[in-house]
Amino acid sequence: MGDLDTVDVPCRRIASRAGCVVVSVDYRLAPEHRFPAAAEDAYAAFRWLAGNAREQHADPSRIAVAGDSAGGNLAAVVALMARDRGGPQPCFQLLLYPVTDGAQDTASYQDNADGYLLTRESMTWFWNHYMGDADRTHPYASPMRAADHRGLPPAFVVTAEFDPLRDEGEAYAHRLAAAGTPVECRRYDGTIHGFCWMPGVLDKGRQALDDAAAALGAAFLNGVRPHGIANPTTMDEEA
Repeated sequence: MGDLDTVDVPCRRIASRAGCVVVSVDYRLAPEHRFPAAAEDAYAAFRWLAGNAREQHADPSRIAVAGDSAGGNLAAVVALMARDRGGPQPCFQLLLYPVTDGAQDTASYQDNADGYLLTRESMTWFWNHYMGDADRTHPYASPMRAADHRGLPPAFVVTAEFDPLRDEGEAYAHRLAAAGTPVECRRYDGTIHGFCWMPGVLDKGRQALDDAAAALGAAFLNGVRPHGIANPTTMDEEA
């Protein structure tokens, strides 16, 4: 599900706020193209941009990977692929409520199984279409399952309070931090999965995108990297 138009608004807002080029990737979708098609498409796009950045008015030494939900999964996976395959490396990863583990066994999956837009049942449907008979524990499907998370780029991770994916996003942030990666993780209370798609009607959607763009812009312009975390920062209703 989804296409370039689906994410056009958040891409434009990030480009505007961070002052950067955003390349939005229209990767192949399942079930016509199952795992690892989407991941390989995303990695191919990253490699292409690294080799053609100047033509896109971009700096090849400052390329980040970013995405939300399934796109957050692909961004994290591209960072792993780039490290494992020894090619160009992203300088930053921006992960908005990412899918990081196919186990679907966290407390947030239980607490937010129904009633908050994204459901446990729909995630099972997505996983089944994406993976088919393939192994969900493959690290390029479930980046949480990678044997080693060292040597990955700094990260800014966004999670939503009422989202089945909340806990796995935060767990991935902790896994990166434990491996020595500078990470900032922010939970936006009172929000649901996909809230960053709705900056026109949700204050928290605007805030999260602007916070993400600020982190991205700082990484690009100043080499500022987020600090390691012990617990996610909660962005409450008064923020």
